[in-house]
Amino acid sequence: MKRKKNLSLVFLLCISFIGNAQQKLTSPDGNLGMTFRLNQEGAPVYELTYKQKEVIKPSTLGLELKKEDADAAVDFEFKQRKDVATLDKKTNLYNGFEIGEVSTSSFDETWKPVWGEEKEIRDHYNELAVTLNQPANDRHIVIRFRLFNDGLGFRYEFPQQKELNYFVIKEEHSQFGMAGNHTAFWIPGDYDTQEYDYTTSRLSEIRGLMKKAITPNSSQTPFSPTGVQTALMMKTDDGLYINLHEAALIDYACMHLNLDDKNMVFESWLTPDARGDKGYLQTPCNSPWRTVIVSDDARDILASRITLNLNEPCKLEDVSWIKPVKYIGVWWDMITNKGTWAYTDELSSVKLGVTDYSKTKPNGRHSANTANVKRYIDFAAQNGFDQVLVEGWNEGWEDWFGKSKDYVFDFVTPYPDFNVKELQSYAAGKGVRLMMHHETSASVRNYERHMDKAYQFMVDNGYNSVKSGYVGDIIPRGEYHYGQWMNNHYLYAVKKAADYKIMVNAHEAVRPTGLCRTYPNLIGNESARGTEYESFGGNNVDHTTILPFTRLVGGPMDYTPGIFETHCNKMNPNNNSQVRSTLVRQLALYVTMYSPLQMAADIPENYERFMDAFQFIKDVAIDWDESLYLEAEPGDYITIARRAKGSNDWFIGCTADENGHTSKLTFDFLQPGKQYIATVYADAKDADWKNNPQAYTISKGVLTNKSKLTLRAASGGGYAISIKEVKDKSEAKGLKRL
Repeated sequence: MKRKKNLSLVFLLCISFIGNAQQKLTSPDGNLGMTFRLNQEGAPVYELTYKQKEVIKPSTLGLELKKEDADAAVDFEFKQRKDVATLDKKTNLYNGFEIGEVSTSSFDETWKPVWGEEKEIRDHYNELAVTLNQPANDRHIVIRFRLFNDGLGFRYEFPQQKELNYFVIKEEHSQFGMAGNHTAFWIPGDYDTQEYDYTTSRLSEIRGLMKKAITPNSSQTPFSPTGVQTALMMKTDDGLYINLHEAALIDYACMHLNLDDKNMVFESWLTPDARGDKGYLQTPCNSPWRTVIVSDDARDILASRITLNLNEPCKLEDVSWIKPVKYIGVWWDMITNKGTWAYTDELSSVKLGVTDYSKTKPNGRHSANTANVKRYIDFAAQNGFDQVLVEGWNEGWEDWFGKSKDYVFDFVTPYPDFNVKELQSYAAGKGVRLMMHHETSASVRNYERHMDKAYQFMVDNGYNSVKSGYVGDIIPRGEYHYGQWMNNHYLYAVKKAADYKIMVNAHEAVRPTGLCRTYPNLIGNESARGTEYESFGGNNVDHTTILPFTRLVGGPMDYTPGIFETHCNKMNPNNNSQVRSTLVRQLALYVTMYSPLQMAADIPENYERFMDAFQFIKDVAIDWDESLYLEAEPGDYITIARRAKGSNDWFIGCTADENGHTSKLTFDFLQPGKQYIATVYADAKDADWKNNPQAYTISKGVLTNKSKLTLRAASGGGYAISIKEVKDKSEAKGLKRL
């Protein structure tokens, strides 16, 4: 990957500051200002303003360490500790500091992602690094701040030193003091799941709404009546949009936010391990970055690349094998419970390598069978899709869930009705690959001991991408999905996959924090409530107008859109759920819910009923040179235009909440002097997500950069536009100007 670097003047201030000396930092454009100081207790304090408006009021920083065991031996010879009297004060890494060395610098670089929402990303910030000395414990740490035009990032750095080498975090106490009782778009803080509907409320209302917001899940551990998850989106009464998240979550516990709702102060709340500890660290090391994205224009939140910029550059030397993927899958009929993952209904207990499936009766509803998968391969080949995901192909699904079972899958042994070699050959002959599915049932120890063999099996059989899953309570028992140990596992799986040139799409994993910059084979995550929940009672109508402001701040989501038959009882008479979306909004999500991993999630038969609308899914790009955020208001509507990689073709998508939305579009982003053919997929006048979701219109016309267009998104609806450059004037013959 070629990178253009333009380092501005770097200057260092190696001055020893004492007392309450105040450090100031401004963003490159001057709109954001941050100050840093120590208070009377020697605790670090920062505050942040945007265009003179208060964003973060004075807030303290620091960590509390776990008290070391006074009776624990300090080496193998079991020598008695000599520092017993100092163990209490050693837990303090939050005050008693003096300011030591202070350095400031500026940085400006443009880098090219392997895939993404644009072909180039500018990384431009001013930096302040403050060394804090703690004389009482003979220790020092560094707090590093980076101020971008769109927000702030800061982290703790722990240099190696005699008195701070190995340590255990009891809690990180990073505060984010809010300047008012803001409107927030939040989900409950939880150590095990992010699969909640969003609640929109004032900060002061979180406590009263928490019980209702915590809905059942296969694994969940809420921790506080005012605890919420990042990325947290807020809007102030005076028109600021504020987003709190983290970047570069490596070898550390995932951060939640716990609200002091009397003072409107959020404080970091780390996910514990099985012992209740929140991090085992060895210096030198860093915390993840804590991020505050802020603007008076909601579109800037969507456009922010702070999360990516705070991650390390790509560490893979060869990225030629990493390609965005458009896929279909044997999935929706199982999600709606028409089909099954399991091969037989006769087994209540499976022991891999012992249970003989040839002696069992097939249930007749097992979806991952050779004949059915061939049907999907045919459809993929006919319509230009890259891959076909197949879930439920491997032995063990009869007792996979809720048993706390260690040896639950081996990831290499197919059911009797799934012929791996035949299907690989059949797919290859049609220019299609199969996509692997590795459900771990949260038995992580089992997955790691099988991982090399599983990845090699993929290579041997032509698979280059895997959807992994972590449904249920974690094994090792007592660990949580978002603790330090699990976060290390998720990254281990990605790194190991890269050794085999495999792309990873992890479901139920920790929410992304921009690591896809460093390891671009992490091509997608779920890590939020996706389309599958539309079959489990439905997502809130405004769900897709919030996710780009929250979950997608950290990286792309495998949202699995494209459901054309929104009444689940058409698939399964016993399933009365309805997808809370019009058909056209399902098209729009391919633009608004960014992912280099795009699934057309419905079954082929439902697409064949609406092939004119399906054309948009076939046409829409999966990698982009440019993205423009035309309209945005969290919880209400989002409209995005994107230019396809290496092309002058554009695609526009709009998603709206239950109130619908009217857009007055201009096309000044198109090249002057050129003509474009626009295909507009719109909700019909009488369309409505609930009562008339399949009512749509398709129209064609000519656009220029001077064109204007008014479009109405219905309740739970949207629109999608394909805009293709006219290269031969005959292409536009007979078409009217829009």
